[in-house]
Amino acid sequence: MNNASLRPDTAMVHINWQDGTSADFPYIWLRDNDPAAFHPQTKERMSDLTAIKLDVSPERIEANDKTLTIWWDGDDTVSAFDMDWLRARSPGQRATDPAHTGFNLWRQDLGAQAIPRAAADKVLGSDAALQDWLVDTQHYGISIVHGLTDSTDAGMDVARRIGFLRETNFGLTFEVQSKPNPNNLAYTSFALPLHTDLTNQELPPGFQFLHCLANEAEGGGSLFCDGYAISEDLRNSNPEAFELLSTISIPFRFHDDATDIRSRKKVINLDENGQVIEICFNAHIADVLDLEPSLMVRYYRAYRQFMIMTKDPAYLVTLKLKAGEMVVFDNRRVLHGRGAFDPQTGFRHLHGCYVDRGEFESRLRVLRR
Repeated sequence: MNNASLRPDTAMVHINWQDGTSADFPYIWLRDNDPAAFHPQTKERMSDLTAIKLDVSPERIEANDKTLTIWWDGDDTVSAFDMDWLRARSPGQRATDPAHTGFNLWRQDLGAQAIPRAAADKVLGSDAALQDWLVDTQHYGISIVHGLTDSTDAGMDVARRIGFLRETNFGLTFEVQSKPNPNNLAYTSFALPLHTDLTNQELPPGFQFLHCLANEAEGGGSLFCDGYAISEDLRNSNPEAFELLSTISIPFRFHDDATDIRSRKKVINLDENGQVIEICFNAHIADVLDLEPSLMVRYYRAYRQFMIMTKDPAYLVTLKLKAGEMVVFDNRRVLHGRGAFDPQTGFRHLHGCYVDRGEFESRLRVLRR
C-alpha cells in the first residue's frame, strides 16, 4: 500500500510507493499543481502563483492506493491528487513524452534501400499507418512515401495529415526546377552541396516534403546525410571543433529584391543534457563571418572540418527519386543536396512544402494516446 508522510524540515511530502520506491514533493509544488486549479475542459492552469505563500504547508494529509489528500494550513483549500498522476510527475524526473521516440544514427551503410518507406494511400487512410510512418521518420530523420498521384496536391495532402504547412518567403509551397532569374541555387541546374534549408530564418522549418513529379534529366540525384551522426563523430574525433561549432553562432542571410532575412545560428545545437538536437548548416547563405580575429582561424578550421565530413562518402546516401515518390526528412537534422543535371536531357520537377517539428510531434502524441 502507498503511504505518505510530512517532512517539515525539507517542506516536502514523502511518498513510499508499493514497489519500495519513493519520491519527495515540495509543498509549494503540490499547492501550485492542485488539480482543482486547472480548467476541466481546457486543462489550462487558472491559479495565480503570486497568491500562494512560498512557505505554504499542509495541516494534515491522508494517502491510500489511489489518492493523496492534503488539507492546507491557513485556508479552506483541500487538494486531492491521483497517485498515478503524482508518480508519473515525480520532481526530478522528466515526464515521458510519446513524441520522443529516440534516434537511429546512420551513415553510408544505411543505403537507399533501407530508408523507411510508406504507401501514400495507407498514410492517408489509416491512423495506425500514419503513426508507424511518423515513428520511422523520426527514428531515421528521413523516409520515402510512394504511390502519390501526378498532382501537386498529392504531397500536400500527406503533409496535412500531420498538421499545418509552414509558410516562408518562398510561399506555402515551392517548385524545385530550373528557371530563369533564380533567387535560390535550388532553382538552377547546378549541383547543390549538402545543407539544411533556411538557416537564415529565426526558426528554420522542421520537416521538408519533396514530391517528385518528374525526374527525367540526366543527373540530379538526391544526396542525404545524418547531421547528428556527423556531429557525434566530430565530438569524438575533434572535441575542440565540436565545442566551437556548438557554442559560437555565425550569421546567415538570404536577400533578394523583396526580402532580407538574417539570423545567427550555431551549426550544432545541443539540449541542456548535451544531446545534439539541431543542425544549422548552409554554406551558400552563410554571411560574412564577424568573429573576433583571435577566434576566426580556429573557427574556420572547425567549420571547414564539418564541411569536409559532409562531403565524405562514408556519410552519404544517394538516390534518384522517381515520379510519384516523395522524400520526407527532418530539415534540422538531415542535410540534403543534389547532383548537377542537364535540363536539355529531360524535365525535372519537385514540389515542396514544410511542416514544423511542433506539428509533427503534436500529431504523434495524439496518435499514441
